[in-house]
Amino acid sequence: MGLRRTLLFIPGNNSGMLQNAGILGADALIFDLEDAVAPQEKDAARLLVGQALRTIGYGRCEKIVRINPLDVSAEQDIRFIVPCHPDALMIPKVNTPEDIRQAATWLEQYEAPDQKPVKLIALIETPLGIANCFPIASAHQRLVAMALGAEDYTASLGVQRTKEGREIFTARTTLVNAAAAAGIQSIDTPFTDMLDEEGLVRDVAFARHIGFKGKLVINPRHIDAVHEGFSPSAAEIMWAHRVVAVIKRAAEQGTGAVSLDGKMIDKPIVERAERVLQLAQVLGLEGRQQS
Repeated sequence: MGLRRTLLFIPGNNSGMLQNAGILGADALIFDLEDAVAPQEKDAARLLVGQALRTIGYGRCEKIVRINPLDVSAEQDIRFIVPCHPDALMIPKVNTPEDIRQAATWLEQYEAPDQKPVKLIALIETPLGIANCFPIASAHQRLVAMALGAEDYTASLGVQRTKEGREIFTARTTLVNAAAAAGIQSIDTPFTDMLDEEGLVRDVAFARHIGFKGKLVINPRHIDAVHEGFSPSAAEIMWAHRVVAVIKRAAEQGTGAVSLDGKMIDKPIVERAERVLQLAQVLGLEGRQQS
């Protein structure tokens, strides 16, 4: 369940999408009880999502449910959904570490004694949430990731949301740093232009460049591009193999300092290369070599 390159939102009130979501190819599915569902349909959506979790096989996809905010109907959602065995709950509009601890308390209350513990993912959507990123990221051991919701965040700032994303740069880097410091994953905000494929590729590349480990997705057509952007390239895999080979050779020869292409190879570089190869192995990309 550690691979979260794509987390695809599925409206909780759409039975057809719930039925077919497992074939779309996302790493994780987010069954949405919040923004995608009108107030008068919340009860019906909760029933549909619960039934889907109990009866539909989603293969290796991680099953996440975005519940309603803590001050709306979160406890009711948790009480109903947790016995249906989701892998994780996404908590929207998290502002403080107490929000995460409250959700965890309800989880512990409604989980069965023999149930696999349900994880938590915090959705950060407000200036207060960004200001409290590290306390939130380190609030509870159930928390495995934090995600940025840029639409609500920019609305709170009173600024226009743009594809270039200059207005969310500080929020992005703050969240990435806090998640890394707490040892959890950081998930980027969705790219909302359904037709701009080049813009999507640029946005994914930038997100990965600054440290995000995956991206929220609202359109299944974006899945392949996001997967490609968050997967090691052939050049990266080849570089990683070369680093590991240089270090292995140095150890066999008892050499101290080593270099590759004129650059010193130290412990952080080796760890980065090992992470690249581990991810390539998980994704079945070990054969991806440059010609």
